[in-house]
Amino acid sequence: MNAKLGLVTALAAGAAVLLSGCAGPEQKLGRGLRNTTELVRWGELRRTVEQTALFDSPDEAYTTGLVRGFNRSMARVGIGLYEIVTAPFPPYGPVATTYLNPEPVYPDNYKPDILAVPAFDSSNELGFSGGDVAPMVPNSRFKIFDR
Repeated sequence: MNAKLGLVTALAAGAAVLLSGCAGPEQKLGRGLRNTTELVRWGELRRTVEQTALFDSPDEAYTTGLVRGFNRSMARVGIGLYEIVTAPFPPYGPVATTYLNPEPVYPDNYKPDILAVPAFDSSNELGFSGGDVAPMVPNSRFKIFDR
């Protein structure tokens, strides 16, 4: 009788774990994946170079700003990898928020829009679409339709 009770308890506990809300791990894994793609985007590097040129001096932008931006980009990738590996385990909130914004950043002179792909086309049958064509390419500002 105890074996059956233990089995039922184990099954109930397993079902509770599997059927409970997964918003925390889902958000943590998504944030980790976004932060890991910093190796492709280089948003921290571009933003830091821009901000250094504006607030310090243009002479420092491509030296100090570049090094600082590279360090921030590598920190973001490291935090992203950490969040991917630890996604199933609490705590689910962002880490190192005093040093980095939890969400990826972009330079102030460019904010990406949705991609120009059929999934986001509102009037695909008419031949109209909108969004960014190549947001992953640095300094790509071409849009199909400007608003």
